[in-house]
Amino acid sequence: MKSDIKALIRPNILALSPYSTARDEYKGKIGVFLDANESPFENGYNRYPDPRQLTLKKRLSEIKRLPIENMFIGNGSDEAIDLMFRIFCIPGEDNAIAIAPSYGMYEVSAAINDVEMRKVLLNRDFSLPTDALLKAADSNSKLLFICSPNNPTGNSFEVDEILTLVKKFDGIVVVDEAYIDFSNKESLTGKLSDYPNLVVLQTMSKAWGMAGLRCGLAFASKEIIDYMNMVKYPYNINLSTIEKVTKLLDEPLDEHVNTIKVERENMSRRLKDFEFVKEVYPSDSNFILFKSDDGDALYNYLIGREIIVRNRSRVALCENCLRLTIGTPEENKRVIEALENYK
Repeated sequence: MKSDIKALIRPNILALSPYSTARDEYKGKIGVFLDANESPFENGYNRYPDPRQLTLKKRLSEIKRLPIENMFIGNGSDEAIDLMFRIFCIPGEDNAIAIAPSYGMYEVSAAINDVEMRKVLLNRDFSLPTDALLKAADSNSKLLFICSPNNPTGNSFEVDEILTLVKKFDGIVVVDEAYIDFSNKESLTGKLSDYPNLVVLQTMSKAWGMAGLRCGLAFASKEIIDYMNMVKYPYNINLSTIEKVTKLLDEPLDEHVNTIKVERENMSRRLKDFEFVKEVYPSDSNFILFKSDDGDALYNYLIGREIIVRNRSRVALCENCLRLTIGTPEENKRVIEALENYK
């Protein structure tokens, strides 16, 4: 683990003079806004949004129990993923490492940024191949992505195993906790002060039910967050998203999460009753990965019943597997009824 984060940052980013708005530069009270060439005629959206999203961050700070200075808000978690490559990886020279199978945007962002992605297969039981991940690294390995709970396998990794990687990897370890609200494992946000090379991603898309608003979160040291704010586009989060997410944060979360957990266990139990289902994998997320005797045939059958799931049959270690998101009780009942009439 490198404690000197600057040693990992691209030289051009270290030398960057970020775009700055007049409202960033002046912190006092403003009565007349004539700095940004906006329309002066009020319609609720004629002004640019706060580039620092301070109102939303203050509310999130209360919920997450983390200082604002350790928080980044992105246009979905995908923006934060892309920023990791843009800040830390020199195109055509550096590389990143990720577990496989896992969330596909790590590899896509790597390709967009001309960064080699080294994928390391999970063990057959989907456990974390700690030694293999470390062996895949060299002096140009800047990023290591761990999704926990993992997509598409659904399982969480042990905190101690992840922290071993954080300690031993001489780069930035990005732990993607998009599904953490459905897991009994603790978030690693509580470890940020101990590990300067740790970045934790979360999202408002899953448990919070705000996928359409595109609001992703990154938590890290103030130093890393400062660089993310330097490199991001000035107004990356629009006013509607800021206002709506802030309002929806007052809605209760536990009821929906608990319902999904109950429905997940019910669905897992019912899937095991079907002869064509060969294995149902444990899940800490809002979906279930299961193996059938013919993944393509079952997928096409469900499509014919106007039910769409994710066919993962061509993903390594997931042959003939489908990923089924847990829906409402009524939707889940419809899935079971369709499966009862299969074959």
